[in-house]
Amino acid sequence: MLARSRFMLVLVVGALLAVLSFSLQYLHLIPTNPVAEQKLLGKSRKRVNPVLHTDPPAPDPIRDTHRYCNYPNLTEHGWEGHSPADYRLLSVHVMIRHGDRFPLYSIPKTKKPAIDCVLSDKRKPSLPLLASFISHLALGGRGHWEASLGSLPRLPTHSTCEMGELTQTGVVQHLKNGDHLRQAYIKRHSLLTADWSPRQLWVETTGKSRTLQSGLAFLFGFLPRFDWSRLTVRQQWSTLFCGSSCDCPARNRYLDQEQRRQYRQRTADTELERTYITMAKTLGVATKILRAANPVDALLCHFCHGLAFPCSSSRTTSKAPDEGACLTLQHFAVIRRQQKDDELERREAGLYRRYAVLAAHPYLNRTATQMERIARGSQTRKGTEEVVFALASAHDVTMAPLLSALGLEGAGFPKFAARLVFELWNGPEAKDNERKSDRKRGRWLKNMFIRVLYNGEDLTFDTAFCRDHNRHSAQPLCPLGNFLSFVRNDMFNIVNATSYQQACHQTVL
Repeated sequence: MLARSRFMLVLVVGALLAVLSFSLQYLHLIPTNPVAEQKLLGKSRKRVNPVLHTDPPAPDPIRDTHRYCNYPNLTEHGWEGHSPADYRLLSVHVMIRHGDRFPLYSIPKTKKPAIDCVLSDKRKPSLPLLASFISHLALGGRGHWEASLGSLPRLPTHSTCEMGELTQTGVVQHLKNGDHLRQAYIKRHSLLTADWSPRQLWVETTGKSRTLQSGLAFLFGFLPRFDWSRLTVRQQWSTLFCGSSCDCPARNRYLDQEQRRQYRQRTADTELERTYITMAKTLGVATKILRAANPVDALLCHFCHGLAFPCSSSRTTSKAPDEGACLTLQHFAVIRRQQKDDELERREAGLYRRYAVLAAHPYLNRTATQMERIARGSQTRKGTEEVVFALASAHDVTMAPLLSALGLEGAGFPKFAARLVFELWNGPEAKDNERKSDRKRGRWLKNMFIRVLYNGEDLTFDTAFCRDHNRHSAQPLCPLGNFLSFVRNDMFNIVNATSYQQACHQTVL
């Protein structure tokens, strides 16, 4: 009897649970199978799998830093020099960031990273080009050097690296960069022939040894054993490569506003502040002193070279590293995380983009002018003595605003030995009568196109000037006219101006 009563109780409870479950599903208080729901509502050709509402993966500051280091043992790939059939390459403009360097700042009460900056093909990283590069640079006195460049060392020379000095890693990075573009432009397109004219090659750099040496390493990879007597290396006095157009008060005011925003963002980050306090306590220094020393610069060097993070110089030899006297990967990860957060906020705030437009315009305008002259010369068959390859060896503070001004803010902060490439292409020839008619109407641009590549990736259709172009149209490349209009007028829309001069001298609120 008791067993029968229990059995009846189980049946009743089961029935109640079934009714309750059905009611909850009917009222959508618990989820049902989304695929089954789609079937009830009819076939959907757009959605086959259920949509999983999951949060995007959290940014990984350590993985991002590995990319920033740009280890030269990785095989170099890229889409430079690729185009549809029958297109002719007319010129290439390249901006590079210098390669891996020793830190610009030292962390108080720690030893400097133990890195040898004397080049040796017997030490890693190396590659077959390194030995011949070292011997060829000994002949550098035959070259032509503008301004103070002739007094700078053409190779890293210190057995213990000095502040900001290019490392062997940095040299190898750019030897590989140059060799990669040699395969793309010299071997595939014969952009420069063996008897190239000095006027066809343009090389410029800032007055820092790391940019000069990076440029020479790149050039040797691109033109192995180049003729020194035909080479002139020009100096840019400003890291913005603004030449004679550096006077721009509004640009400086936008930069001031952006730096104040950065400061507010850092001070509001409580995790970052706690990390600085912990790091300062570990090293036995004041927090403000540690912060002023920009510890991330030195920590990046330790990370990229596989060195242990620094410890306090006052730590006794008997004290084990796990007793808290050393900086850690966790400290480093917090600082890098904050930097990535700042990049996102920077895009949303828009102040940096305004600064970038005015900072990058002189370089972009010069590039546009050279491309236009080459394009016109190609149409009239008089372009053989124009610049066909231009190299600018620069810094992160040069390349970052250039990317932002082009609308490529999502491309990320320039890594060591980053490269930004502008290619000028001539499309298939039109019929003779059409070409003459176009020239009379001033439509010589009709057959000229541009590509923009960053670290080998074709980002042309992500740029502000070609985002709206239909890449599947009869013109599969971006028209050069888009770029010229952008540089000379459209890029100033963001600062409510129509020219560089107007934008530079207007009031910034």
